[in-house]
Amino acid sequence: MIKLSKFLKPFALSVSAVLVLVLLQSLSELYLPTLMSDIVDKGVVTGDTHYIWNIGGFMLLVAAGGMVCSITASFFSAKVASGFGKSLRSKIFSHVGDFSLHEFDKIGTASLITRTTNDITQVQQVLVMMLRMMAMAPMMCIGGIIMAFSKDAKLTIVLGVALPILVLAIVIIARSGIPLFKVMQIKLDNLNRVLRENLTGIRVIRSFNRVEHEKKRFNDANFDLTSTAIKVNKIMAAMMPIMMVVLNLTSVAIIWFGGIRISNGHMQVGDMMAFIQYAMQIMFSFIMLSMMFVMIPRASVSGVRINEVLEMVADIKNPAVSTLVESKKGLVEFQNVSFSYPGAEMPAISNISFSMKPGEVTAIIGGTGSGKSTLINLIPRFYDVDSGRVLVDGVDVREMTQESLREKVGFVPQTAILFTGTISENIRFGKENATDEEVQYAAKIAQATEFISNMSEGFNAVIAQGGTNVSGGQKQRLSIARALIRKPEIYIFDDSFSALDFKTDAKLRVALKEETLDSTVLIVAQRVSTIMDADQIIVLDDGEIAGIGKHRDLMETSSVYREIVMSQLSEEEIA
Repeated sequence: MIKLSKFLKPFALSVSAVLVLVLLQSLSELYLPTLMSDIVDKGVVTGDTHYIWNIGGFMLLVAAGGMVCSITASFFSAKVASGFGKSLRSKIFSHVGDFSLHEFDKIGTASLITRTTNDITQVQQVLVMMLRMMAMAPMMCIGGIIMAFSKDAKLTIVLGVALPILVLAIVIIARSGIPLFKVMQIKLDNLNRVLRENLTGIRVIRSFNRVEHEKKRFNDANFDLTSTAIKVNKIMAAMMPIMMVVLNLTSVAIIWFGGIRISNGHMQVGDMMAFIQYAMQIMFSFIMLSMMFVMIPRASVSGVRINEVLEMVADIKNPAVSTLVESKKGLVEFQNVSFSYPGAEMPAISNISFSMKPGEVTAIIGGTGSGKSTLINLIPRFYDVDSGRVLVDGVDVREMTQESLREKVGFVPQTAILFTGTISENIRFGKENATDEEVQYAAKIAQATEFISNMSEGFNAVIAQGGTNVSGGQKQRLSIARALIRKPEIYIFDDSFSALDFKTDAKLRVALKEETLDSTVLIVAQRVSTIMDADQIIVLDDGEIAGIGKHRDLMETSSVYREIVMSQLSEEEIA
């Protein structure tokens, strides 16, 4: 948590104000028992009513001042904590935005969500308490001990016995609870993961009648978290009874020994009453600290988890000096490229070499797991190659900034992703300042105009979260329109026509051919019919190139390609 204190710098003035106000509040509360002692010893005992009214009125002013300080300190501490949480969430969000896919795979989406929400909330709540209680408790404790000692030095021996017992209890309980808080956050991650899988995969779960199985998975994860929470709360719950027992026994001891000292004439009644209040203030300051010890362990675990994200360095970085690339070309070259996923035993692709030129259509085909998606992920630099080079317009992509590289690319992923908002906003995701005419033209090329016009609100129709209110083919066409509106140098279609019927597929390819005459087009497809007319077909098999050429050439030279074609087309279609 200490590492996160740098996010408090913008709120230094407010933090200082809180500390000053807490100090004034503490002084007012420490002064009140002394005033009460004076009222008893100098007013009540002597029967001086005027003195009682004067000091009583002054006590009300001191108490009112303390109350104003308390309310103002609460306001500023809440403001600081809220601003701190906002800054931290923004920092994590922007930092995670720079991660490569490797970092996302390493931490996990569910854990990143938990760290950005629940973990920051834990730290934020503790910050409010720290600004108030953590500052107030030492002041009240030290001030109370000084004031109690000034009332009767010998009676402070009672406190000398009670306080070590309290400290020992707090230390033992805190040491038992801290490891469990870390386990709780991990189990919360697991619960979030199960819940996320359940919600995103609800169609599959229902179609395979696995609802009960998923309920059991969720209940197991929920029970696992709950049992750990109960265990840690049982440990922490023991703290308050121990505190109250020590507190009450201390009060009895003070009254017992204080009564003896009063009867012997060594102490006045008012001083003993003040001493009891100071003792209570001291003990309650330790109770405040114990409450902090309940919250701090969990918040410290959350702080560590937040720092893990902030300190994680992305594998893919922008170069110190970016190489300038001439605009509007689109030449892509792979030179002996190999790549392995972290922890994998075998490389995903090996010794890949080919080039793609503007104005040409390059297609990639191969069996499942042959490395098609891996290969295209290297062009926009979602991953970095292990060996070899990927060149765009003659420049290694590692020597270009990620922003300038990706401005050249129009990417249509294998799984069409849409965002909450209108159809128009989803298409404009590719070009923020696009005009209505550009949006409509992109939709027309992507063969999306027909189904959009059938919607009651047309381009202003709202897309639900995840695009659940449109079909798979409609999602793909909107994703294609989003890429088309950019007018990039390089188009990448990762199996982006799989959900389209043959008629729409054919019409879309004709429209795309006219639209992408000056661009480099890369198509990954499972259907042979989609890529038969490509200028260059690359056949992948087990991460290696099994053939490059046009359809007719590959039918003669590549057994892998011939096998794929024969599995999909009839003899008449092949001929």
